[in-house]
Order: sequence, then C-alpha cells, then structure tokens
Amino acid sequence: MNVAWRVEVDEHRCIASGMCAGLAPELFELDGAHARVLRGRIEPDETALDAADSCPMSAITVRDGDSVVGPRP
Repeated sequence: MNVAWRVEVDEHRCIASGMCAGLAPELFELDGAHARVLRGRIEPDETALDAADSCPMSAITVRDGDSVVGPRP
C-alpha cells in the first residue's frame, strides 16, 4: 500500500458542476469549464472519496498505487 493517493479529474467527462470544489476546496477548484486538482498526491482522505462519489459525471478518480479506491461502488 502506498502512503499517498493520486487524485485525477478527467477533463473530457467533467462538466464543472462544482460538487468537488464545494466538498473539498482544499483539493479542487473550478478552472473555466472544468475542475482542477490542486494537489495530485494526498494522504488518504475520506473527503477525496466523498468528492469522487459525488461527481455527477464520475470524472474524479482516486488511486492508491494501481488500485482505484474512488469513486466507491
């Protein structure tokens, strides 16, 4: 298990709903028509998973190494 998670936003799926920035402003900001990750590598954080779970377009992926941990099923 890695110490840090990687957080990614798929700009092709993102519609800039603002859910992620509203839930985790320390991790995401809206940048025009897309959300942008402020810190790509983070300590494991439930808030990042909540943001991935809440994205209406499933545009946020949280990875622990090669394993996808968010969004949760």
